Amino acid sequence: MTALPGSDLAGYLRSYVQEMGFGTEDPEVVLDRYHTPDLVWRNDGTVLDRQRLIDHARPVRRTVTDGHVDVHDTLVHGDRVAARYTLHAVSRGRPLVTDIHLFGRLAPDGRLCRIDQLTRIVPTGTAS
Repeated sequence: MTALPGSDLAGYLRSYVQEMGFGTEDPEVVLDRYHTPDLVWRNDGTVLDRQRLIDHARPVRRTVTDGHVDVHDTLVHGDRVAARYTLHAVSRGRPLVTDIHLFGRLAPDGRLCRIDQLTRIVPTGTAS
């Protein structure tokens, strides 16, 4: 069962990371399940369009061996969403912990059409 961002934001955050990072489905299929084709994803000021996100998934699948998301807070209000979560990953054998603040806009079908995200790499062992 797909957890659409508009109906289960925490479920989306967990599912999307697992499916995009570790799944066997084509990244295009995973991306389109949760996001509109005209998605604009701004991460720390860098704009990622659909193709850049798809292109990013393939190397991640080769280098990341483990990962999960701890969701701390979510808010859905009308067509706006916000979340604070921590992404834990093992990349090239090294742990990587990232605190993420996400703000987004939903399309009428419950998928995300815009994401503005701020991230902070956390020194390993001090995530909160």
